[in-house]
Amino acid sequence: MVRRLNIEGDGQGDLAGHGGEMRAVLVYQLQSYEYWRRELGRDDLVFGMFGENFTVDGLPDHEVCIGDRYRIGDAEFEVTQPRVTCYRVGMRLGEPTMAALLVAHHRPGFYLRVITEGHVRAGDGITLVRRGPEELSVADTDALLYLPDRDPAKLRRALNIPALSPGWQRSFRELADAGPPAGEQGRTDGRAGPGNRSGTRGGPASGACA
Repeated sequence: MVRRLNIEGDGQGDLAGHGGEMRAVLVYQLQSYEYWRRELGRDDLVFGMFGENFTVDGLPDHEVCIGDRYRIGDAEFEVTQPRVTCYRVGMRLGEPTMAALLVAHHRPGFYLRVITEGHVRAGDGITLVRRGPEELSVADTDALLYLPDRDPAKLRRALNIPALSPGWQRSFRELADAGPPAGEQGRTDGRAGPGNRSGTRGGPASGACA
């Protein structure tokens, strides 16, 4: 059963840095597990090692956007932010630089807010209910905070997304107030492409919860 603050039987262990209404559910993708197995030369990466509540087929970080809403089973969710760079995932995997790698390779995963509580089961389809405003992808949002060569236009777009977690809004507002560094003036704005890929090959607005 998915509740407003977590999933029954699968709550957050470190409430100081995780959890809360805006970070109730962490999502990571089957395809990212496959990517890291190849990239790290590991065959021991099993679902849950990246700390996620939902391991999904599809919903890549470069397509899912902040503010997107999805229905899974009886519950409805809203994308609120990328995963924060946490050292714990590196400890769990025995890869000290893993937090930095998630950012550099544009595969952070993302958090969901629970809009409607309900039952979710393995194999449930994932349906896009509503596209978020500004269509700013999870990967682009993550890069705005953590990577150099920040795009001021994307920064302004991020501040127009009500669903974005307050902490990220505050960080982006501070960056916007500081102004772009020299050399970042006049950059063009590129919007993210359409949302999720179907885990069951059933269409552009569906997926599957593994």
